[in-house]
Amino acid sequence: MRGIALHQDVLVFFSRVWQTTCTAVRSGEEGFVIDSPIYPDELEALPAVLAQAGFPVSGLLATHADWDHLLARGAFPETSLGVAETTAARLRGEPGAAQRELRRFDEEHYVQDRPPLGLSAIQELPVPGALGLGAAQELELHPTGGHTADGMAVVIPWAGVLVAGDYLSPVEIPMLSPGGSVSAYEATLHRLQALIARSEWIVPGHGAPLARDAAARVLEQDAAYLAALGAGDGGARLPEGRRSARQREVHLENVSRLS
Repeated sequence: MRGIALHQDVLVFFSRVWQTTCTAVRSGEEGFVIDSPIYPDELEALPAVLAQAGFPVSGLLATHADWDHLLARGAFPETSLGVAETTAARLRGEPGAAQRELRRFDEEHYVQDRPPLGLSAIQELPVPGALGLGAAQELELHPTGGHTADGMAVVIPWAGVLVAGDYLSPVEIPMLSPGGSVSAYEATLHRLQALIARSEWIVPGHGAPLARDAAARVLEQDAAYLAALGAGDGGARLPEGRRSARQREVHLENVSRLS
């Protein structure tokens, strides 16, 4: 797991798999960890790395209910996990789904001795809304949807950072998971466009952080892809730099969900 600093109050870590990001933010004596790395050794290392960097952890946040964003309790088992109301509803409606997906991943990748994924006592957060951090700062919470039926993006205003969840990725095309849709995805991109304009750095759920102009280009490419997909173009051109065999598979999965 590697990490970079985007601001004196913001650190971003990258898992070894899928370039999954985990963002730590602090203000005064409080701090949040947003999303999570994936492998057990990465989770085990996270508390010591943050302590050494002077980042307190008073709470955890997850941008949505996909299992690979819910693992931070493996590093901070006694810390509350805050999610959007839509995400809490999805977790209630899909009991055990995240645990089953995690178990499938661990079996496929020969991961052993991982503690059980505990998702009890979830804290539901109203979105859109704000979440206080420290004595004087607030995180902005904005609704997202389209990739899945749930989710939120987190703006760190004083640092100029937008944590976008599984949107605006430089390594993945838009993915329509069960519960997602082209129209909801397009609406999310419209909201994110205004947030990008206010941000210096954008942290996608997968891939390196993007400067404002680069994120705007990704958004434009994603919007063009979704427009073609929504118009029934099964041969829609994949965005430049995201045409790997795996992303072509994702495209075919998108097409099948719309058929």
